[in-house]
Amino acid sequence: MTTPAALATASRAAAANATPAPTATATAAVIPAQPISGADGIKDAVASHSDAVGNVVNTLDKLAVQVGATRFSVWDLFVVLAVLALLISAAWAASRLSSRILARASGLDLTQRLLTEKMVSLFIWGLAILVGIDVLGIDLTALTVFSGAFGLAIGFGLQKTFGNLIAGIILLMDKSIKPGDVIAITDQGGQYTFGQIRRIGIRAVSLTTRDQKEYLIPNENLMINQVENWSYSSRNVRIQVPVVIPYATDIERAEELMLEAARSVKRVLVAPPPTVWLDSFGENGVAFVIHVWITDPEEGVGNVRSDVLKTLWRLMRENGIRVPYPQRDLNLRDTEAVRELIEAVRGKTGGDDQA
Repeated sequence: MTTPAALATASRAAAANATPAPTATATAAVIPAQPISGADGIKDAVASHSDAVGNVVNTLDKLAVQVGATRFSVWDLFVVLAVLALLISAAWAASRLSSRILARASGLDLTQRLLTEKMVSLFIWGLAILVGIDVLGIDLTALTVFSGAFGLAIGFGLQKTFGNLIAGIILLMDKSIKPGDVIAITDQGGQYTFGQIRRIGIRAVSLTTRDQKEYLIPNENLMINQVENWSYSSRNVRIQVPVVIPYATDIERAEELMLEAARSVKRVLVAPPPTVWLDSFGENGVAFVIHVWITDPEEGVGNVRSDVLKTLWRLMRENGIRVPYPQRDLNLRDTEAVRELIEAVRGKTGGDDQA
């Protein structure tokens, strides 16, 4: 007959020999964290369809590097590159498609179309990044330290890029500078020139000058620096053509010829009409300034000035008006050195005549 003491001893022995069941916490501590859990799901899906492909995938998955509690394999790298290539291709195609659709939108002007295109493009690329993170199942908590340092470096490195991006969006929103505008700039050498805006990009504005030089001006520069926009509120641009005539010339007749020369140029506007101003009494003659207006500054201003001057040259020659040139009166003081020089010149001239 079994006594209660014997039963208690048997129970204690059974409890001592029994192996404790592993807890969920201990199991989780044994398994290393996977920063790219989506790669495991893709591996299982591929391996279930074909044993041969599954063996290749398993081989690639075994080639791994363990960094602390994080494990990276060749298969993870392959999946990441494949997903990135697919998402980038899809986002690029979607951006191109949206650009074509917006190009057909007749209710939007050029500035509104560009602004909408940029916003849609940013949305598409942001959505592609979120989809990529979701498909790959990236565990961002496993990359907290690395992502923080990397994000800080990227933030400092792309500070100007994001600044130019925001500046480009602001320029398109307030319509102060838009494609097709003609603006004046000063290059690094201090030379003043002008050009037409061809495109407002994410980082810079493309400006093409008359000699087909293309300047890429950062968007931030157009935000913080003074810009001379020739076609912001009106496309009319006034050109000044300086002219000097001799003092003996009839001023009224000269002004008539200047106005006639200005009106003969095709690009000069009839309204506002050309005008002639007397600027100053210069060293070589009377200085005038011919003011003419054009409405297509992107076609150049130097050629208009040249056409006016060439026509005026012909009219002045037909009317007997000469173009003044520098003249100087030389006065010599009567000194001993001057007398000796004159005598020497006379003696040399007399000797040459006798010879």
